[in-house]
Amino acid sequence: AMGRAIVRDPQVFLFDEPLSNLDAKLRVQMRTEIKELHQRLKTTTIYVTHDQIEAMTMADKIVVMRDGRIEQVGAPLQLFDRPANLFVAGFIGSPAMNLLKGTVKKGEKPVVDIAGSAFPMPAGIRTEDGQAVVYGVRPEHLEIHPDGVASTISVVEPTGSETLVFVRFGEGEMVALFRERHDFKPGDTLKLRPRLDHVHLFDAGTGKRL
Repeated sequence: AMGRAIVRDPQVFLFDEPLSNLDAKLRVQMRTEIKELHQRLKTTTIYVTHDQIEAMTMADKIVVMRDGRIEQVGAPLQLFDRPANLFVAGFIGSPAMNLLKGTVKKGEKPVVDIAGSAFPMPAGIRTEDGQAVVYGVRPEHLEIHPDGVASTISVVEPTGSETLVFVRFGEGEMVALFRERHDFKPGDTLKLRPRLDHVHLFDAGTGKRL
């Protein structure tokens, strides 16, 4: 089908989830081939997919849609770094962003109270005391730190180059990603702190980025 379309020298290619029925290895291979084809032909291409990895790796510009409505438009890294709302934040990124419900506590040092633990508040974000928010931090932006939130490891998933660590703190749960090797075991205690320059805050009512 792709070959027949190329012969016609179209002005626009439209792909509607072309890789959905392929196994994982073949999907990666075909993703690369389609991207190389696009770079060679330089034909405008509209590619529909529910796979955010396909969108991130293949697109120059992504349009994230939900129920027929556009949620955000931008370059892949723009959507990754500054998601406009909770839907985009949860969709873009693998593993998914930790989205933790909390309450703003103003004081000498403002924090977000999440399941009884105090998470640091990023500077420059306007909030009110007692405001319900969703605190977003990607797994790779959590770091071990003595001032971090005390958490208990529930599951460790090594993948070779990376390790996913699922933790619980009070009634809360989150996942951290480490690229360096650690001898983590379920039941171990970690103190995890988010990197403040990579924290996202969303209004709990509207879902919009603050």
